[in-house]
Amino acid sequence: MATTLSDTKPTATRGAVILPWERSAHEQDVRAAEARLEEAVGLAASIGLVIVRQAVLLLRTKRSATLLGVGQVDSLKIAVKADGIDVLVVDARLTPGQQRNLEREFGCKVIDRTGLILDIFGARAATKEGTLQVELAHLEYQRSRLVRLWTHLERQRGGFGFLGGPGETQMEADRRMIGERIVKLKKELEQVRRTRGLHRQARKRVPFPVVALVGYTNAGKSTLFNALTGATVYAKDQLFATLDPTMRAITLPSGRRIILSDTVGFISDLPTELIAAFRATLEEVSEADIILHVRDIAHPDSAAQKKDVFGVLNGMARDDMIEADWAGRMIEVMNKADLLGGPEAVPQTEETVAISAITGDGLPELMALIDRHITASMEAVRYRMPLAHGAAAAWLYQHGEVTQREDDETSTTLTVRLLAEDRARFETHFKDIEPLVA
Repeated sequence: MATTLSDTKPTATRGAVILPWERSAHEQDVRAAEARLEEAVGLAASIGLVIVRQAVLLLRTKRSATLLGVGQVDSLKIAVKADGIDVLVVDARLTPGQQRNLEREFGCKVIDRTGLILDIFGARAATKEGTLQVELAHLEYQRSRLVRLWTHLERQRGGFGFLGGPGETQMEADRRMIGERIVKLKKELEQVRRTRGLHRQARKRVPFPVVALVGYTNAGKSTLFNALTGATVYAKDQLFATLDPTMRAITLPSGRRIILSDTVGFISDLPTELIAAFRATLEEVSEADIILHVRDIAHPDSAAQKKDVFGVLNGMARDDMIEADWAGRMIEVMNKADLLGGPEAVPQTEETVAISAITGDGLPELMALIDRHITASMEAVRYRMPLAHGAAAAWLYQHGEVTQREDDETSTTLTVRLLAEDRARFETHFKDIEPLVA
């Protein structure tokens, strides 16, 4: 009997996650290992693996051949066969040789932390730049692993013409082709970045302050983004649910318009190959007037996650990707307060706000705090303009906060609070209107 497509069901890919963990004298290290393992299981599950086994393996020493000890390899070999494991995720950095040796021992696919996150990025990237960056990271990762893993890499191609000659090995040919593709991708990425730079310049001419959401992955940034904007950005209880920057314009209680930007979540021990793949979202953070650091305040490792986020931002500051005083324009948003009894149960300061993006509790207070931050960076200035110069007055009303207006028969005098960049734009565009000296 013929089998139809409706009769066939895709079989689930069974996976196991192990965390090699060096022994430590600190008791809290055990909890840190368990939290790290939980995160790794979440990463593996997010690409569709059905996790049937997970474990923390304490390492006495790191073996160069397999990373794991001989006894650990033997016991895992039995477990992999018994559980029918298709993919074994090792939440650590494996050398090409270690990966090859473990695959031979276990008889299944083995991927390390870098390979796992690359797979997630490959599945989630949606924009042109996101897909290019992920492909570039994949190729650079593969190029580092072009060792003689398989016999076909040992074959040698002939030289040109009739003279033959040594030619090149398949491995060398593969490395050359990957290198050529990397060069091409970098050129394409540069063009995409230039295009986005033009879009950013166009936004500056609008202009609205930019507020960027940052935080550890799965802290609830996209849920908050949707709650504030009414948008339908993909939001799920899943690590790396958002990979590309998304932007929407919203109106604050004061009537002031801002652009809200959602970004990819941060994660501890981000593989070096993927740092460049963060550039699209990190650039939005570097351009932001206000940074909203969204924290999962109910997570047991919330403090450690904050440290990881700050570590990335401090690294950006060292590389001149963001101003050194970035912390001065940050608001700490303690999300998921509903899991602790509500916002009133969470200690807060003038620069922090407790919310629940799911229930909406605390969102009015957050919007008001954003308003206060923007207002604090404004400066008061007075302009006198002819009554017929309605365009200039309209511009000031749209982009500033008019606090006083005086009209006479021929002119209007406005006292307005403006951001420094907005004042510069106004005086550049309306050159015939000069500020009044107090």
